[in-house]
Amino acid sequence: MQTPKLILRDIPNLNKIEVYLENGGFDSFRKAIATTPDDVIDVVKKSGLRGRGGACFPTGLKWSFMPKGDGIIRYLACNGDESEPGSFKDRKIFEDNPFQLIEGMLIAGYAMQITAAYLYIRGEYHKQYDIMQAALDEAYARGFVGEKMKETFGTNFSMNIYLHKGAGAYVCGEETAQMTSAEGYRGTPRIKPPFPAQSGLWGKPTTVNNVETIATVPAIFRIGAEEFSKIGEPKHCGTLLFGVSGHVNKPGVYELPTGTLLTDIIENYAGGVRGGKKIKAVIPGGASMPVLRADEIEGLPMDAEHLKAIGSGVGTGGIMVMDEDTDVVHVARRISHFFHHESCGQCTPCRAGTGWMEKILTRIDEGDAVKSDIDLLISVAEQIEGRTICALGDAAAWPPKWFAKKFRADFEKKCKDEIVRTPKNIVHGKQNSPESLQYIVK
Repeated sequence: MQTPKLILRDIPNLNKIEVYLENGGFDSFRKAIATTPDDVIDVVKKSGLRGRGGACFPTGLKWSFMPKGDGIIRYLACNGDESEPGSFKDRKIFEDNPFQLIEGMLIAGYAMQITAAYLYIRGEYHKQYDIMQAALDEAYARGFVGEKMKETFGTNFSMNIYLHKGAGAYVCGEETAQMTSAEGYRGTPRIKPPFPAQSGLWGKPTTVNNVETIATVPAIFRIGAEEFSKIGEPKHCGTLLFGVSGHVNKPGVYELPTGTLLTDIIENYAGGVRGGKKIKAVIPGGASMPVLRADEIEGLPMDAEHLKAIGSGVGTGGIMVMDEDTDVVHVARRISHFFHHESCGQCTPCRAGTGWMEKILTRIDEGDAVKSDIDLLISVAEQIEGRTICALGDAAAWPPKWFAKKFRADFEKKCKDEIVRTPKNIVHGKQNSPESLQYIVK
């Protein structure tokens, strides 16, 4: 039996509020407010839902961290700053099912007794921002959001939802940098602790959830927590939105149960590799996840636990497929350029290390390096890992490190055995200056 889609439902025009209402729209929220906030959190816990933003932290447990009590200002931050190269799943939610996202924010808001919710959308998503704003305006007009909720749903709970557009900074996908940006400051990550549940937006308790995570919540109440927990892998249950790109015949977003084999996603859903070529490499969860060789993907289920066991991660579900003709050195160079450009510069290992990795990869890619530079590249990457305030350092270090380790032969082909440093055209008085020396590469 084929698993029903929970988010990208096969219902034409579901992005229109009339159609959404005809298909059970906001019924999940009605079910939620018929119980207590603690009951709602228990349902999400029992469902086994884990975060869809990359960390895969249990959602219900995360919600339970929110401080309880009267008179406390609490915020919900919904992370739609989808800037990971290779990831475009949240965009489909904005475009195809915006009201389910809004309903999910309302359920999360009731569960944690949120004062106000903020949806942070990637700066380049101009069209998607307009779609969400139009949907939110419609929801307000119908009394589904804001003060009119009390009359519409017969409840004492109400919550406002605000949209915030980013300015194109990848680092603002990190939860604390995003909150700093939403407050109107330069988006730089914060040291933890304190964690957002203790001190988040404007110093108030805040829960940060990914767009896909929140959009999944109404489906749990629609089908029931027990049924949801039976979908996919037991330790990472439900469906995931896989964004497949690269050398495939049918790139796109596919909603499938967790644990679906990576080869099945590529062959049976994405139409296989273009031109009938062989696979050389696959990045399974967005550009920051460690790359996999073709021999590693056979029989590999796409879920958090199996990918972790093989040394990679499900990340944002962005599957990047590379065929046998791919220049993996150049791919690593391009990825390193991105992370170097997007570093906020706050931490020295990331600020300096990303630049050094790009320089080394440029040397290798252009044939100006020696084989020992490959080990230097790996060493620099390992000096960045675990030494930065946020995870951008790790995200920047993993691609060059694992490309170099898993495709060393490709890197060595572009390197020379040695460099003979022979001074030429020495400028008088500037014998040691860079512009006076030209090196002959052998």
